[in-house]
Amino acid sequence: MHLILYSKIGCHLCEGLQEKLEQITEPQIHLEIREITTNPDWFDRYQYEIPVLCWQIDGTERTIPRFSPRAGVPQVQQILQQYSQNG
Repeated sequence: MHLILYSKIGCHLCEGLQEKLEQITEPQIHLEIREITTNPDWFDRYQYEIPVLCWQIDGTERTIPRFSPRAGVPQVQQILQQYSQNG
């Protein structure tokens, strides 16, 4: 499962989600971090929305609804498993 995390350095919500994603072993995740300040299009699109998590499938990015910052690793893992099974 290829996930893209649109993030910004110093964003504690972004860092928290990244830490949770890095703890997930099933489904197997390839996590790509995209720093929005390095690309004007990303910055314009996501500056007020980060963290934004997208699932890339067949070359298309699909946004995954935002997780609550209080969601634990098991909750995030369960939701991602549903995406991987329904993809």
